[in-house]
Amino acid sequence: MLDVLMLVTGVAALLLAAWCGWAAYRDQPTKDWHFIGMAVVSVLALVQLVVGIVQLARGEKPEQGTTIFVAYLLGAFACVPAAGFMSLAERTRWGSVTVAAGAVVLAVLEVRLYDIWGG
Repeated sequence: MLDVLMLVTGVAALLLAAWCGWAAYRDQPTKDWHFIGMAVVSVLALVQLVVGIVQLARGEKPEQGTTIFVAYLLGAFACVPAAGFMSLAERTRWGSVTVAAGAVVLAVLEVRLYDIWGG
């Protein structure tokens, strides 16, 4: 898998988590620009999903199994959009906390994807 893509996605997720955490600290809900940040991180996760599937289709295999790798790819792709939708339902500082937590989860999933692939 592309190590640089995993690193960029993980760092972008941590930056989003810090940004939304700062908004929560200031008692603010998620704003439009937070959703733009979520979109950027989600696009990176989508690119990673496509690259992972293409590599699997070319015959490359992760060390710890294809099924778990695909499950983690799908989870990584879904966690930030899911947190974003939940933050729409909670228009208080807790919406920002939800997005920050989802972004931290994505960063952890990136580390795990790296490990599953054989990094």
